Amino acid sequence: MGLTKSEIFTPEQNELAMLLKAIAHPARIAILQQIISANACICGDLVEELGLAQATISQHLKELKNAGIIQGTIEGVKVCYCIEPKTWALLESSLKNLLGSYTNPKSCC
Repeated sequence: MGLTKSEIFTPEQNELAMLLKAIAHPARIAILQQIISANACICGDLVEELGLAQATISQHLKELKNAGIIQGTIEGVKVCYCIEPKTWALLESSLKNLLGSYTNPKSCC
C-alpha cells in the first residue's frame, strides 16, 4: 500500500483496497467487461475490441492478474484470460457489505 500504515487496518480493508486499486482504471474496467460479456476466456480479441495498443493491454492484464482478479492459461503462443471466480466472489461480497452498510439518515450535515 505504499507509504500508508496498512498494518493499522484490518486484513479485509487492505484486501478490498488492493482489489479496488487494481480495477481503478477505465481500461481495466473495460477489459473486465469484455471478459464478462464473452462469458469465456479471452485470448487476443481485446486489442481490436478496445482500440488500445497490445503493450497497454498487456500491462493492464498483468495488473489484474497480479491482483488475482483474472487468471490466465497458455494456449500455444497466446495467453487466454478469464475471471478468477473466488476473487470475484470476494470482491462482490466485500463491496456489497461496504455499500449495504450505509443507511441514509434523515438528517445529516
